[in-house]
Amino acid sequence: MQIISPSFIYTADKLLRNLSIAYDKTIHKIAPLEELKKEFPDAEVTVLQENSLLMPGLINAHVHLEFSAHKTELSYGDFINWLYSVIENREELIGGSVDTAMRESVESMLESGITTFGAVSSHGMDLEACANAPQNVVFFNELIGSQATMADALFGDFLSRLDASKAVNRDGFYPAVAIHSPYSVHPVLIKKALAIVKNENLKLTAHFMESEAERKWLDENDGDFKEFFVNLLKQNSAVSDSKEFLEHFNDIPTLLTHVVKANKDEIKTISSKKHTVIHCPISNRLLGNGTLNIKELNENNIRWIVATDGLSSNYKLDLFEEMKVSLFMHSDAPLLEFATALLKGVTAHAADALGLNTGEIVEGKNADMIVLDLDNEPNDELAIHLILHRYNVSKVYINGELKKN
Repeated sequence: MQIISPSFIYTADKLLRNLSIAYDKTIHKIAPLEELKKEFPDAEVTVLQENSLLMPGLINAHVHLEFSAHKTELSYGDFINWLYSVIENREELIGGSVDTAMRESVESMLESGITTFGAVSSHGMDLEACANAPQNVVFFNELIGSQATMADALFGDFLSRLDASKAVNRDGFYPAVAIHSPYSVHPVLIKKALAIVKNENLKLTAHFMESEAERKWLDENDGDFKEFFVNLLKQNSAVSDSKEFLEHFNDIPTLLTHVVKANKDEIKTISSKKHTVIHCPISNRLLGNGTLNIKELNENNIRWIVATDGLSSNYKLDLFEEMKVSLFMHSDAPLLEFATALLKGVTAHAADALGLNTGEIVEGKNADMIVLDLDNEPNDELAIHLILHRYNVSKVYINGELKKN
């Protein structure tokens, strides 16, 4: 048992003062320091410096580590141009330095206070980096392939990657499944994968309605995607439309990433089926895809969370930066209310969407905690300041273990 005594504790509902936390892998009790010392006389006590703030560790629910070896090779501003640049630079992006780049990405997330991340893995190249990461990891094995003639081979590859992730035996590592998108996965493959998801109760994610190209292709078999599919894959029409795609997930609450081009019917379906939307503002801006309509999500009682996406469409894997960009993107949102919602989107709401016992400083939750060094005593607008000022993350605890000091 250990006791940590900060100046302040950030919770979803209020700021706690003059309280300490007794914990091992989980948070056992939150009470005044002297009370905890009496109840746990053998506990090691850590008293933090003045104006220290303890808060839940951050959760980055959607990141592509395999594309971490990227700085300036890709084209930004338009989704299709970006996609072609990814294909053209594929060998460099997943080439010789990728192992080092992935490890550096994991470390950078730890440095910025990310204690859990969802790795969307297309090739399984990131399995070792994720298995050895200090963070909790939800490892989303991604299924992709729209050509029926390749279905058996693609599904076999997917199964082998899924089985490899299941062989990882450590606390805080969770094999899961990702369906790439409506335009890129054949319905036969989706059905086979979802049978496994249901049978084994795995978490599920998918990209959905990221670009105008996707919208046009699924609705009209036309637009910027037409040349791509005709020339590269010899396909003249989409393998399914958006309605058919969403129907696959009717019985499985799914994390849907982007959703910036969703129409009203799709929004109603996402709401009624209790799906979660993953908001990646920097990625959406860099690829020219527009801004997620969070007001519409709120009006339809759709839970949304915040993630960084990968370094192929971002410049860092930092959720404080991501929240700051979102705060300014949504300029019509009430500032304090929206800042508070953003923080929930990288803590409690993200944990709930991933089915994990973390994301809150609450008795019984896992002891995933970070310590921030504030400049002075916080006020009622702390949520805004946490996002704006990027305070130093001086300590990171994951499942009760100190991982950064």
